[in-house]
Amino acid sequence: MRAPEFWNIKHGRDAAPMLRTFLSPLGWLYGRATAKRIRETDAYDPGIPVISVGNASVGGTGKTPVTAYLLESLTRLGLRAAVVTRGYGGTEKGPMVVTPKHTAAQMGDEPLLLARHGVVWVAASRGDGGKAAAAQGAQVIILDDGHQNPSLKKTLSLLVVDAEIGFGNERVFPAGPLREPVSAALARTDAVILMKPSADYVVDEDLLETLRGHLVISARLISQSPPPKGKLYAFAGIGRPNKFFDALLREGAELVESMPFANHYAYKDTDLKNLLELSGEYGAQLITTEKDYVRIPKAYKKHVHVWPVSVIFEDELNLRRVLHPILSAAKP
Repeated sequence: MRAPEFWNIKHGRDAAPMLRTFLSPLGWLYGRATAKRIRETDAYDPGIPVISVGNASVGGTGKTPVTAYLLESLTRLGLRAAVVTRGYGGTEKGPMVVTPKHTAAQMGDEPLLLARHGVVWVAASRGDGGKAAAAQGAQVIILDDGHQNPSLKKTLSLLVVDAEIGFGNERVFPAGPLREPVSAALARTDAVILMKPSADYVVDEDLLETLRGHLVISARLISQSPPPKGKLYAFAGIGRPNKFFDALLREGAELVESMPFANHYAYKDTDLKNLLELSGEYGAQLITTEKDYVRIPKAYKKHVHVWPVSVIFEDELNLRRVLHPILSAAKP
């Protein structure tokens, strides 16, 4: 699914007011169902700290790089950290540990990426995943996409927010991009990770006002290497494909064309054949994200350049202060 444009327009004539008004009752029901599930679920306590990384909206905020950063950092500090994730798009229900032999079709794309940084458990029931991880010796759990999932008792809740779109039109799905009202999401938040497109980006005053009273830690994604020289034909099936295309342009890439796909799109042979034909007309090389690359049929991987990114925090000291109680509790 690709997000409709009116989701991200808070004010103005172009914000599809009639459609938004028509869908608002469904959004109210969706938000109420989410609140009921969170309120009535008996959360499992694994007996170890649980760091939840989530968002208030559907897709495209940058929570996967944040989760990868935490997993790698905690592991480097000598802790037995493990990610517990649903494995969206995969067939396996788990709980089971991701291995190099697994595919995106089995586990989903995000677990495969995260497994490059440490131990990752896929579990349709995050409670069962947390129980399995703790039983196997984990000292701290990082709950991926866990803000609206009440099955594990959380020690720390981090809410990742895209600084460019904020909370969109502030309506709940399907009238807007939110999984629940902003006030409800922030009420369960210990710190906000505000993902900026660049270091000099000026955050909207309305968004800052909404986040007032909450600890805000600014971060941004950085490329691990410059884009390749020459003409590039970019494609991406992530929450917000334009973020990837814009990032390439900011880094000086010679982008001749871009092709967006639905989030978590399962690429077929015919898709890659078409992309190779289209890029060939420009004499361009195909380029995509790490998340897309793991979903490409194996026979075509050699024809596609992957452009990896990682997260950098502008105020890492504040992040360490937030994590300090977790580190102390996780030590044996």
